[in-house]
Amino acid sequence: MKLLRYGPQGQEKPAILDAEGQVRDLSSHVTDFAGKAVSFEALDAIRKIDISILPVVANPGRIGACLASVPNFYCIGLNYAKHAAETGAEPPKEPIIFSKATSSLSGPFDPVVIPRNSVKADWEVELGVVIGREALYVSEADALSYVAGYCTINDVSEREFQIERGGQWMKGKSAPTFGPTGPYLVTADEVGDPQKLGLNLSLNGEVVQDSNTDDMIFGVAKIISYMSQFMKLVPGDIIATGTPSGVGMGMKPQRFLKPGDVMEIEVEGLGAQKQTAEAAG
Repeated sequence: MKLLRYGPQGQEKPAILDAEGQVRDLSSHVTDFAGKAVSFEALDAIRKIDISILPVVANPGRIGACLASVPNFYCIGLNYAKHAAETGAEPPKEPIIFSKATSSLSGPFDPVVIPRNSVKADWEVELGVVIGREALYVSEADALSYVAGYCTINDVSEREFQIERGGQWMKGKSAPTFGPTGPYLVTADEVGDPQKLGLNLSLNGEVVQDSNTDDMIFGVAKIISYMSQFMKLVPGDIIATGTPSGVGMGMKPQRFLKPGDVMEIEVEGLGAQKQTAEAAG
């Protein structure tokens, strides 16, 4: 299934994409997509609906983030071999875990707002993983059975805030609009092997990131199993699994977002995003 949310910000309605690519309104059956509403039980209930009788939304307008909110917005750092190399970092021996503020969650076509005092705003196409049931002390062999679905994420980052201002990475990752997510939550059964997905990002029409999830240092199963040794993952949690090479920080000379820049982002099978950068008011 490809699930999505459409409508003005704060008034989004849940929907599903049918076999013909039409948007079908689910609001008579589902309140929204968040938390337990994307658990395996909730997704199974949606599968039982005859979507052919659901209303077709001919002009859905704005597409919102595929999740209304998230209990936790986790991220994995330096998780692509070539990205670690371009930053000059040693490949990590264990997954680097950090968080984005949940308030950074944003629609896939909404503007990305460069925060006040920012000088190094950067882009990061990533595979997003959405958890479908509680995961604690799970094995790597069983880890993928905890995945409800996958989505496209742009883990927008402010490198000066992240690296040069001390403290943890979170403050460089968490500005409003720094978490474009969607357009779809694609259920795991439609995705197959998450380590065989192409992903790319273009800046003003120039491809700057073009890679495959097979370059991950730690695959999705390893990430989930590893995290579950330290914390309980819950339905609706999202994990951004790292970005490939081609970020602005890794370029020579370095290149960062400025107002008017256009980012186009896609993960194979999960849908494309497009954002225009603008300055904060």
